[in-house]
Amino acid sequence: MFFLVKKRIIIINLLKFKNMKIEIWSDVMCPFCYIGKKNFEQALENLPFKDEVKVEWKSFQLDPTLEHSETKTTAEYFREKKGFPEEQAKQMTNQVIQMGKASGIDFNFEKALITNTFTAHKLLHLAKKYNKSSEMEEELFKAHFLDGKNVGDIDTLVSLAVSLGIDAEESKRSLQSEEFDYEINQDILEARNNGISGVPFFILNGKYGVSGAQPAEVLKNALTQTYEETVVPFKDNTQNNLSCDADGCSI
Repeated sequence: MFFLVKKRIIIINLLKFKNMKIEIWSDVMCPFCYIGKKNFEQALENLPFKDEVKVEWKSFQLDPTLEHSETKTTAEYFREKKGFPEEQAKQMTNQVIQMGKASGIDFNFEKALITNTFTAHKLLHLAKKYNKSSEMEEELFKAHFLDGKNVGDIDTLVSLAVSLGIDAEESKRSLQSEEFDYEINQDILEARNNGISGVPFFILNGKYGVSGAQPAEVLKNALTQTYEETVVPFKDNTQNNLSCDADGCSI
């Protein structure tokens, strides 16, 4: 269910590596990303090394062609953008609703507003500055899938920032500027370079990739294997700490 990452060149100084880094590509309007987040958190909670895991959320846009000013209902989006008849769209969303319940999510597709998520990703990068990206990811998912809020609307996004203790003026300034445009585009470019075409997508310590909203048990196994292969061998191994770099040699 998971595989070696071969799409990019990774340079990691494993000899000094203390923690395990998990990179997660996600989009706010992706229901499977929300399910994947919940399953990942459940998997992580039951692991003895959970405090050694660092999570980095990466931006991805499922549909960058949407106008920033437009909103569509889920039914409208499936009909106009995907060409799905209403009955087929309803069957699809009902399946996702059942999956969501198993992960503790009560999806409300009747209220969800589809819109361009680029501005929402700006807020995620601002939250990352304050080490609150996971909390902001959760707030955005709730706003979109549960509360029917427009996550492309600046005032809505500012209110989410304030709810997490981030200054309103700074938030509004960041959302209205190009401050985080480069970081978002770099995340999207990195996804493309890694061959990532769908989300959620997890890269575990630069070694393994996990695609899709996998069950918590699958994620737990993947995390455990990655930890045992990339972190454990380098713990308290003084011989392996014999190395040189541009700053000199260490013992």
